[in-house]
Amino acid sequence: MKVSTPLTRGWTLRLDTSRHHPANAPDGLAGRPVAATVPGCVHTDLLTAGLIPDPFLDRNETEVAWVGRADWTYSTVLPAGDGGHERTDLVFDGLDTVAEIRLGGSVLGRTRNMHRSFRFDVTEALGAEPTPLTVAFTSAYEEAERLRALLGDRPGPYTEPFQFIRKMACSFGWDWGPTLVTAGLWRQPRLEHWSTARLAEVRPEVTVGADGSGIVSVHVAVERAASGAGRAVRIALGVAGTEVHAELPAGRDRLTVRAEVPGVERWWPRGYGEQALYAVTVTAADDTGEPLDTWERAVGFRTVELDTTADEHGSAFTLVVNGQPLFARGVNWIPDDVFPSRITRERYRRRLEQAAAAGVDLVRVWGGGIYESEDFYDTCDELGLLVWQDFPFACAAYPEEEPLRSEVEAEARENIVRLMPHPSLVIWNGNNENLWGFRDWDWEAALAGATWGEGYYLDLLPRIVAETDPTRPYWAGSPWSGSRDLHPNDPGHGTAHSWEVWNRLDYSAYLDDVPRFVAEFGWQAPPAHATLRRALGDHPLTLDAPGMLHHQKAEDGNGKLERGLAHHFARPADFDTWHYLTQVNQARAVATGVEHWRSHWPRCAGAVLWQLNDCWPVTSWAAVDGDGREKPLYHELKRLYADRLLTFQNREGRLVLVAVNQSGEPWNTRALVRRADARGGPGTETHLPVQVAARSVAVIGLPEQAAPPAGSRHEFLVADADGLRAVHFPVPDHAFAYPVAEMTTQVTPAAGGARVTVTAHTLVRDLLLQPDRLHPDARTDRGLVTLLPGESADFAVSGWDGERPEVLRAALRCVNASGAVDPVADPVR
Repeated sequence: MKVSTPLTRGWTLRLDTSRHHPANAPDGLAGRPVAATVPGCVHTDLLTAGLIPDPFLDRNETEVAWVGRADWTYSTVLPAGDGGHERTDLVFDGLDTVAEIRLGGSVLGRTRNMHRSFRFDVTEALGAEPTPLTVAFTSAYEEAERLRALLGDRPGPYTEPFQFIRKMACSFGWDWGPTLVTAGLWRQPRLEHWSTARLAEVRPEVTVGADGSGIVSVHVAVERAASGAGRAVRIALGVAGTEVHAELPAGRDRLTVRAEVPGVERWWPRGYGEQALYAVTVTAADDTGEPLDTWERAVGFRTVELDTTADEHGSAFTLVVNGQPLFARGVNWIPDDVFPSRITRERYRRRLEQAAAAGVDLVRVWGGGIYESEDFYDTCDELGLLVWQDFPFACAAYPEEEPLRSEVEAEARENIVRLMPHPSLVIWNGNNENLWGFRDWDWEAALAGATWGEGYYLDLLPRIVAETDPTRPYWAGSPWSGSRDLHPNDPGHGTAHSWEVWNRLDYSAYLDDVPRFVAEFGWQAPPAHATLRRALGDHPLTLDAPGMLHHQKAEDGNGKLERGLAHHFARPADFDTWHYLTQVNQARAVATGVEHWRSHWPRCAGAVLWQLNDCWPVTSWAAVDGDGREKPLYHELKRLYADRLLTFQNREGRLVLVAVNQSGEPWNTRALVRRADARGGPGTETHLPVQVAARSVAVIGLPEQAAPPAGSRHEFLVADADGLRAVHFPVPDHAFAYPVAEMTTQVTPAAGGARVTVTAHTLVRDLLLQPDRLHPDARTDRGLVTLLPGESADFAVSGWDGERPEVLRAALRCVNASGAVDPVADPVR
């Protein structure tokens, strides 16, 4: 039977100065052994050894830039050869990126792709004594710049040459990420000992028959050792109590085994049903029945289609799972750490559970990152999170010549096979924004006929997907309209990215069109206060402090934040007010888009927020900041992505109430619609029937007297039904005559923390409890809340025991006409 030996111990790291000595490297580091963690990378090893400052703090990123320009060598010693097996392979699941592997002084091979694995036969090289192994990494810059000079420059968003090397693009920096160009053994290496034959590839096509039975067709490839060349190999496929046997005769190395399992339970996305998973086992044995190798995975039985039917609005882009069309409530995912080797299974689960708890049902793995680890996809399988997988191409023109083309094909084939067992994976996407870039970003003239990636997205990748994984749809890019004859970012066709709004307009511009599927949109806000305080040494915190500026990577990011605020609020008087209002603006901007798009289901069939997470502490579009703290936007997503949503919208120039029901049951209730006066004057109340079929939207007209007059500075509209609330203010905040906020608070001890109850005595708009201002470890279960006089809201706080309730004054904020104020509150124990 095959035996695997992890190679995670005894590694050291050395700076190699034979090519050049990087400026700013510590004196005496060249040639000095540094203990190395494998899997890991150079930056984390140097950080652990105290040889570089933490690049996530202050401006330290610039101080460690030399690391990415240097060459590095990892060394260890392999044990003596394994006499009990016919063959020994040295396997690397992840080498980042340009590496030469030597064993006992002989070169085994050279690599130039972070996104694929490499295997070397070391049977003869391993003797009776331990053998030294070195993996020498050349700077990724060196390789990328060499290929840029060889193939000719290509347009891109930054000066960094990330499109010339098959490596995580965002390690070269992005408009939310640091430039920390890594090197190292980022996934676990191992020795594999085997005899006769091994399973070289197992490619399962999992489908559902017309009668509801589960079908698993496994395409198996074996590699034979010398003794296996003239012998048959027996293959057994087991799934859900069904076992099928086949024999691969001598001279053949591929076959397909098919199992049909009656009465299987379907795998469903969260909110639509259970996530039934079935163990699948493929076993290879020799012609005597002696086991040789085993492959095991969990699969789920479901169907997935992409509906792109033409209609009166253009053409659809709707995911259909098990015959059920769905509105995708999505988030974009970037690598959760700029050093991916630090992302543990527990961290993946924590972040993805945050997504699920916010109502998310689709996670898009963005093309400037990586194919994530099995831990990511396993967790999505278990949580019912659909996965949209980009191939790793983003925001640049990519050469299609060798040596890159072969690497692209090899990585695509390997990762499709690796990931296709996962039922959560529902669509392959060719690239991020490259088809759009060619059309709108002045690439064509700069390219002057040079290749730019089109052949990958419209030929190579769809062909590989069709050959390798015909059970899933492929889409050429995002945005992409589905045709060269249409603009790539045509909102009426395919997927759209909505960035004009953040870059140039007020967020009310989200209301101007109805895209078929919004694959990217978003609004910035800073991270939590405690995250800023941990990462920055600036005292006091100000917008123009060196650390704050360094941790804002977007072009004119602070200017866009300021202009976005100016549409709604008076200029903030201080940093804390700015911090609160930008958080409010982020949540409101996203709410404006999502409510509008969901109200137009099924014409619009998805909204995928940019972005769920951050890879370091930074002002960005994320809902969860780089320290894992949840911004107010995160809690707003729980409302926006709930199965049922109330929202005020405009239809044909009139204000209406829209009830969105994405649940599987009809929604029959009554809505209380109140026209209220912030001065406390008399208002009106109207009860309206709400009747919405399952997976549907109802537009409910309002009586003439229900809506406040246009331009009213005192009146506003509130609708409540089954614990849900929608509000409408006819004028921007800076024009509305908010009363002085009056409320009382009560703190009650609770298991693991405290409960904070806030009771309003006036209108209190967008009340926010900032838990990290109570304690850096504190969390709360809700974000922005609007209260009418006499209403109360409970905040469950963990990580704070309720001591010193007077600190609530600094932690509570709400909106008024001049910006944001600490509410008038009298803490009570």
